[in-house]
Amino acid sequence: MAFAELILVVLSMAIVINPCLSQRHHQQLYPNFYRRSCPRFDQIMQDTTTNKQIVSPTTAAATLRLFFHDCFVGGCDASMLISSTPFNKAERDADINLSLPGDGFDVVIRAKTALELACPGVVSCADILAVATRNLVVQTGGPFYAVKLGRKDALVSKAGSVEGNLPRPAMSMDQILKIFLSRGFSIQETVALSGAHTIGFSHCKEFSSNIYNYSRGSQSDPAYYPQFAQALRNACANYHQNPTLSVFNDVMTPNKFDNMYYQNLPKGLGLLASDHALNLDPRTRPFVEQYAKNQTAFFEAFGRAMEKLSTYGIKTGRSGEIRRRCDAFNN
Repeated sequence: MAFAELILVVLSMAIVINPCLSQRHHQQLYPNFYRRSCPRFDQIMQDTTTNKQIVSPTTAAATLRLFFHDCFVGGCDASMLISSTPFNKAERDADINLSLPGDGFDVVIRAKTALELACPGVVSCADILAVATRNLVVQTGGPFYAVKLGRKDALVSKAGSVEGNLPRPAMSMDQILKIFLSRGFSIQETVALSGAHTIGFSHCKEFSSNIYNYSRGSQSDPAYYPQFAQALRNACANYHQNPTLSVFNDVMTPNKFDNMYYQNLPKGLGLLASDHALNLDPRTRPFVEQYAKNQTAFFEAFGRAMEKLSTYGIKTGRSGEIRRRCDAFNN
């Protein structure tokens, strides 16, 4: 066989084999991954998340947002937890991530500390973040969903990889859907995952352009209920001097994971421009209406979408490591 023919055969084999390798890559995750290597894993995670949420009720929303930001940039690999050094500006210091609340990082650090005492060098920070997120969703009233385990932690974290990979409140629905669809999520899954806004808060600067001097004829975007827009202007009046000023994403039941977020949207009670866009776009509105009417349907869709998200871009084998501490690479 000529050398050129041999090269063609090898290339054709690679095309056939690669999908199988990818499937095996995902099959390395399974629910009882730590059953023998760290038997107290589930209990330690439950105790840590429960105690943290009791002390700091904003932890659930903070951790859920941290998980999204981690997974959407290079996969669910704890790259968001790495601290910057003089030689590397990490993801967490990208502009869009500077407003992430500290409670999300803190609950992972607490769990990692406890797990390192119980079973040193065994549990990845990526698995800790995935399970902490699920536990906290449940603790605020949301659905239980399965989290398969066995992720490794990323070996790279760069701020430059963030821009364009995370949805921003001012993006058009076309831009937002492009980000989700490029990661294999359907329009329905996009709307279900957006329901994470049923808990948590957003800083005033993220929606200020929609409530102050919106147009020549209106102070605010007409998608807002007028009295709600006025209340937001009052709440955010000092946001230039105090950039930490924020408002709950769901003003009706801000600390409860439920379907009120969707019920708010047609009433003009959405907080962000992207929230209103979900209700106004004909591609997404049917799912907003479905989840507003049926919380069970929302919970089922959210749980399935989170299971799918939690395996996106995961690292296994030599593509990652088990960090000794979550904010720094081992080497």
